[in-house]
Amino acid sequence: MGRVWSILFLCVPILGVWIFVAAMNDWWPMSGGAYAFGPGQWFPALDVSEHVIDHLFYLILSLTGIVFIGTGLALFWFLWRYDAATNKDPVVFSHGSHALEVIWSIVPAVALLFIAIYQMDAWANARMRRPTTADGAAKPPLCRVSGRQFEWRIQYPGEDGRFDTPDDLHVLNDLHVPVDEEVVIEIESMDVLHSFFLPNMRVKQDVVPGMRQYVWFHPVKEGVSDIVCAELCGWGHYKMRGQITVDSAAEYDRWYSAAYAEQETSEFVPSEGEE
Repeated sequence: MGRVWSILFLCVPILGVWIFVAAMNDWWPMSGGAYAFGPGQWFPALDVSEHVIDHLFYLILSLTGIVFIGTGLALFWFLWRYDAATNKDPVVFSHGSHALEVIWSIVPAVALLFIAIYQMDAWANARMRRPTTADGAAKPPLCRVSGRQFEWRIQYPGEDGRFDTPDDLHVLNDLHVPVDEEVVIEIESMDVLHSFFLPNMRVKQDVVPGMRQYVWFHPVKEGVSDIVCAELCGWGHYKMRGQITVDSAAEYDRWYSAAYAEQETSEFVPSEGEE
Protein backbone atom coordinates (compact mmCIF):
# COMPACT_ATOMS: atom_id res chain seq x y z
CA MET A 1 0.00 0.00 0.00
CA GLY A 2 2.93 2.31 0.73
CA ARG A 3 4.05 2.17 -2.90
CA VAL A 4 0.57 3.14 -4.06
CA TRP A 5 0.82 6.22 -1.85
CA SER A 6 4.27 6.96 -3.24
CA ILE A 7 2.90 6.97 -6.80
CA LEU A 8 0.00 9.20 -5.70
CA PHE A 9 2.36 11.67 -4.02
CA LEU A 10 4.45 11.74 -7.20
CA CYS A 11 1.52 12.17 -9.61
CA VAL A 12 -0.08 15.10 -7.78
CA PRO A 13 3.00 17.39 -8.07
CA ILE A 14 3.48 16.32 -11.70
CA LEU A 15 -0.13 17.31 -12.43
CA GLY A 16 0.41 20.63 -10.65
CA VAL A 17 3.56 21.36 -12.66
CA TRP A 18 1.78 20.44 -15.91
CA ILE A 19 -1.09 22.84 -15.14
CA PHE A 20 1.48 25.51 -14.24
CA VAL A 21 3.35 25.11 -17.53
CA ALA A 22 0.11 25.11 -19.54
CA ALA A 23 -1.04 28.31 -17.84
CA MET A 24 2.21 30.07 -18.71
CA ASN A 25 1.12 30.30 -22.34
CA ASP A 26 -1.88 32.45 -21.43
CA TRP A 27 -0.99 34.75 -18.57
CA TRP A 28 2.58 34.28 -17.42
CA PRO A 29 4.71 37.42 -16.92
CA MET A 30 7.03 38.09 -19.86
CA SER A 31 5.69 35.11 -21.82
CA GLY A 32 6.43 35.69 -25.45
CA GLY A 33 9.15 38.14 -24.47
CA ALA A 34 12.61 37.47 -23.11
CA TYR A 35 11.56 34.07 -21.78
CA ALA A 36 9.54 33.09 -24.89
CA PHE A 37 7.07 30.86 -23.05
CA GLY A 38 4.11 31.79 -25.23
CA PRO A 39 1.91 34.66 -26.35
CA GLY A 40 1.10 36.04 -22.90
CA GLN A 41 -2.13 37.95 -22.29
CA TRP A 42 -2.35 39.03 -18.67
CA PHE A 43 0.91 40.74 -17.83
CA PRO A 44 2.38 42.28 -21.01
CA ALA A 45 4.75 44.83 -19.54
CA LEU A 46 4.26 48.52 -20.29
CA ASP A 47 6.85 49.67 -17.77
CA VAL A 48 10.62 49.84 -17.91
CA SER A 49 10.88 48.13 -14.49
CA GLU A 50 9.62 44.85 -15.97
CA HIS A 51 13.14 43.46 -16.23
CA VAL A 52 14.13 44.01 -12.59
CA ILE A 53 10.82 42.89 -11.11
CA ASP A 54 10.36 39.92 -13.43
CA HIS A 55 13.91 38.68 -13.04
CA LEU A 56 13.53 38.82 -9.26
CA PHE A 57 10.24 36.94 -9.59
CA TYR A 58 11.84 34.21 -11.69
CA LEU A 59 14.82 33.95 -9.36
CA ILE A 60 12.57 33.27 -6.37
CA LEU A 61 10.41 30.93 -8.46
CA SER A 62 13.49 28.97 -9.53
CA LEU A 63 14.77 28.58 -5.97
CA THR A 64 11.40 27.50 -4.59
CA GLY A 65 10.88 25.24 -7.62
CA ILE A 66 14.12 23.41 -6.91
CA VAL A 67 13.07 22.88 -3.29
CA PHE A 68 9.60 21.75 -4.39
CA ILE A 69 10.96 19.18 -6.84
CA GLY A 70 13.62 17.98 -4.41
CA THR A 71 11.24 17.43 -1.50
CA GLY A 72 8.69 15.76 -3.80
CA LEU A 73 11.27 13.31 -5.13
CA ALA A 74 12.58 12.62 -1.62
CA LEU A 75 9.07 11.89 -0.37
CA PHE A 76 8.45 9.53 -3.30
CA TRP A 77 11.75 7.74 -2.78
CA PHE A 78 11.28 7.09 0.93
CA LEU A 79 7.69 5.92 0.51
CA TRP A 80 8.75 3.59 -2.28
CA ARG A 81 12.04 2.36 -0.83
CA TYR A 82 10.83 1.73 2.71
CA ASP A 83 7.37 0.33 2.05
CA ALA A 84 6.37 -1.93 4.95
CA ALA A 85 5.29 -4.69 2.57
CA THR A 86 8.82 -5.09 1.21
CA ASN A 87 10.80 -4.16 4.34
CA LYS A 88 10.14 -6.62 7.14
CA ASP A 89 12.85 -5.28 9.42
CA PRO A 90 11.76 -2.76 12.07
CA VAL A 91 12.31 0.85 11.13
CA VAL A 92 15.06 2.62 13.07
CA PHE A 93 14.25 6.20 13.99
CA SER A 94 17.06 8.68 14.44
CA HIS A 95 16.88 10.99 17.44
CA GLY A 96 18.52 13.83 15.58
CA SER A 97 21.70 14.74 13.79
CA HIS A 98 23.53 17.94 14.62
CA ALA A 99 25.22 17.87 11.22
CA LEU A 100 21.90 17.70 9.36
CA GLU A 101 20.39 20.40 11.58
CA VAL A 102 23.31 22.71 10.80
CA ILE A 103 23.01 22.00 7.06
CA TRP A 104 19.27 22.61 6.81
CA SER A 105 19.65 25.78 8.86
CA ILE A 106 22.58 27.23 6.93
CA VAL A 107 21.33 26.46 3.40
CA PRO A 108 17.97 28.30 3.77
CA ALA A 109 19.69 31.15 5.60
CA VAL A 110 22.19 31.59 2.76
CA ALA A 111 19.38 31.45 0.18
CA LEU A 112 17.34 34.08 2.03
CA LEU A 113 20.40 36.30 2.48
CA PHE A 114 21.14 36.03 -1.24
CA ILE A 115 17.56 37.02 -2.13
CA ALA A 116 17.68 39.91 0.34
CA ILE A 117 20.86 41.30 -1.23
CA TYR A 118 19.74 40.63 -4.82
CA GLN A 119 16.45 42.49 -4.38
CA MET A 120 17.88 45.62 -2.76
CA ASP A 121 18.12 47.54 -6.03
CA ALA A 122 14.59 46.58 -7.08
CA TRP A 123 13.23 47.59 -3.67
CA ALA A 124 15.08 50.89 -3.72
CA ASN A 125 13.76 51.75 -7.19
CA ALA A 126 10.20 50.87 -6.26
CA ARG A 127 10.03 52.34 -2.75
CA MET A 128 12.88 54.76 -2.06
CA ARG A 129 14.17 56.44 -5.24
CA ARG A 130 11.30 58.73 -6.04
CA PRO A 131 11.77 60.54 -9.37
CA THR A 132 13.08 64.08 -9.12
CA THR A 133 12.82 67.26 -11.15
CA ALA A 134 15.75 68.97 -12.88
CA ASP A 135 16.61 70.88 -9.69
CA GLY A 136 16.69 67.69 -7.60
CA ALA A 137 13.35 68.20 -5.84
CA ALA A 138 10.86 65.35 -5.50
CA LYS A 139 8.71 65.19 -8.61
CA PRO A 140 5.12 66.23 -7.83
CA PRO A 141 2.37 63.68 -8.44
CA LEU A 142 0.64 63.67 -11.80
CA CYS A 143 -2.64 62.85 -10.08
CA ARG A 144 -4.23 61.54 -6.91
CA VAL A 145 -6.01 58.18 -6.89
CA SER A 146 -8.50 57.67 -4.06
CA GLY A 147 -9.78 54.17 -3.38
CA ARG A 148 -13.42 54.07 -2.35
CA GLN A 149 -15.85 51.17 -2.20
CA PHE A 150 -15.91 50.12 -5.01
CA GLU A 151 -14.26 52.56 -7.39
CA TRP A 152 -11.11 54.53 -8.09
CA ARG A 153 -11.59 58.29 -7.95
CA ILE A 154 -8.86 60.09 -9.88
CA GLN A 155 -8.03 63.75 -9.42
CA TYR A 156 -5.67 65.78 -11.62
CA PRO A 157 -4.47 69.19 -10.40
CA GLY A 158 -5.31 72.15 -12.61
CA GLU A 159 -3.01 74.83 -13.96
CA ASP A 160 -2.05 75.88 -10.43
CA GLY A 161 -0.50 72.44 -9.86
CA ARG A 162 -2.31 72.02 -6.52
CA PHE A 163 -4.96 69.54 -5.45
CA ASP A 164 -8.35 70.41 -3.99
CA THR A 165 -8.81 73.64 -5.93
CA PRO A 166 -11.72 74.53 -8.25
CA ASP A 167 -9.75 73.86 -11.44
CA ASP A 168 -9.01 70.20 -10.63
CA LEU A 169 -10.06 67.51 -13.11
CA HIS A 170 -12.03 64.59 -11.65
CA VAL A 171 -12.49 61.27 -13.45
CA LEU A 172 -13.70 57.85 -12.38
CA ASN A 173 -11.83 54.58 -12.98
CA ASP A 174 -10.04 56.04 -16.02
CA LEU A 175 -6.40 56.90 -15.41
CA HIS A 176 -4.38 58.45 -18.24
CA VAL A 177 -0.61 58.95 -18.16
CA PRO A 178 1.91 60.15 -20.78
CA VAL A 179 4.33 57.67 -22.29
CA ASP A 180 8.09 57.73 -21.68
CA GLU A 181 7.89 59.90 -18.56
CA GLU A 182 8.45 59.20 -14.89
CA VAL A 183 4.94 59.14 -13.43
CA VAL A 184 4.30 59.77 -9.74
CA ILE A 185 0.85 59.05 -8.31
CA GLU A 186 -0.45 59.95 -4.87
CA ILE A 187 -2.76 57.29 -3.46
CA GLU A 188 -5.15 57.29 -0.52
CA SER A 189 -8.17 55.44 0.83
CA MET A 190 -11.48 57.13 1.56
CA ASP A 191 -12.91 54.27 3.61
CA VAL A 192 -11.31 50.84 4.10
CA LEU A 193 -8.06 49.10 3.19
CA HIS A 194 -7.57 48.71 -0.56
CA SER A 195 -4.59 47.71 -2.69
CA PHE A 196 -3.69 49.73 -5.78
CA PHE A 197 -2.45 47.20 -8.32
CA LEU A 198 -1.20 47.94 -11.84
CA PRO A 199 -0.10 44.49 -13.07
CA ASN A 200 1.33 45.72 -16.36
CA MET A 201 3.34 48.43 -14.59
CA ARG A 202 4.64 46.05 -11.91
CA VAL A 203 3.16 48.35 -9.24
CA LYS A 204 1.25 47.19 -6.17
CA GLN A 205 0.77 49.17 -2.97
CA ASP A 206 -1.71 48.81 -0.12
CA VAL A 207 -3.87 51.91 0.27
CA VAL A 208 -4.29 52.52 4.00
CA PRO A 209 -7.00 54.77 5.47
CA GLY A 210 -5.48 57.91 6.96
CA MET A 211 -2.25 57.65 4.95
CA ARG A 212 -1.18 59.34 1.73
CA GLN A 213 1.43 57.37 -0.14
CA TYR A 214 3.22 57.60 -3.46
CA VAL A 215 3.96 55.13 -6.22
CA TRP A 216 5.91 55.74 -9.40
CA PHE A 217 6.66 54.00 -12.66
CA HIS A 218 8.03 54.74 -16.13
CA PRO A 219 5.71 53.59 -18.94
CA VAL A 220 7.58 52.99 -22.18
CA LYS A 221 4.77 51.62 -24.36
CA GLU A 222 1.42 53.06 -25.28
CA GLY A 223 -1.54 50.86 -24.43
CA VAL A 224 -4.46 50.15 -22.13
CA SER A 225 -4.33 47.88 -19.09
CA ASP A 226 -6.17 47.22 -15.84
CA ILE A 227 -6.30 48.91 -12.46
CA VAL A 228 -7.19 46.27 -9.88
CA CYS A 229 -7.93 46.27 -6.17
CA ALA A 230 -5.84 43.43 -4.74
CA GLU A 231 -7.21 43.59 -1.18
CA LEU A 232 -10.59 42.19 -0.14
CA CYS A 233 -12.48 45.39 0.65
CA GLY A 234 -16.13 44.36 0.89
CA TRP A 235 -18.94 42.70 -1.00
CA GLY A 236 -18.20 44.59 -4.24
CA HIS A 237 -14.46 43.98 -4.25
CA TYR A 238 -14.73 41.94 -7.45
CA LYS A 239 -15.96 44.94 -9.44
CA MET A 240 -13.47 47.52 -8.14
CA ARG A 241 -11.65 47.85 -11.44
CA GLY A 242 -10.49 50.65 -13.66
CA GLN A 243 -8.19 51.13 -16.59
CA ILE A 244 -4.93 52.92 -17.16
CA THR A 245 -4.17 54.31 -20.60
CA VAL A 246 -0.65 55.22 -21.65
CA ASP A 247 -0.91 57.99 -24.25
CA SER A 248 1.54 59.85 -26.42
CA ALA A 249 2.20 63.38 -25.16
CA ALA A 250 -0.09 64.90 -27.78
CA GLU A 251 -2.87 62.37 -27.18
CA TYR A 252 -2.60 62.88 -23.42
CA ASP A 253 -3.05 66.64 -23.84
CA ARG A 254 -6.06 66.07 -26.11
CA TRP A 255 -7.63 63.69 -23.62
CA TYR A 256 -7.07 66.08 -20.72
CA SER A 257 -8.60 69.01 -22.60
CA ALA A 258 -11.62 66.96 -23.68
CA ALA A 259 -12.19 65.52 -20.20
CA TYR A 260 -11.91 68.96 -18.61
CA ALA A 261 -14.33 70.46 -21.14
CA GLU A 262 -16.80 67.66 -20.45
CA GLN A 263 -16.48 68.26 -16.71
CA GLU A 264 -17.20 71.95 -17.18
CA THR A 265 -20.51 71.12 -18.87
CA SER A 266 -21.58 68.48 -16.35
CA GLU A 267 -21.94 68.33 -12.59
CA PHE A 268 -19.39 66.37 -10.60
CA VAL A 269 -20.82 64.85 -7.43
CA PRO A 270 -18.16 65.02 -4.70
CA SER A 271 -17.74 62.34 -2.08
CA GLU A 272 -18.38 63.07 1.59
CA GLY A 273 -14.70 63.81 2.18
CA GLU A 274 -14.60 66.34 -0.67
CA GLU A 275 -17.69 68.35 0.28
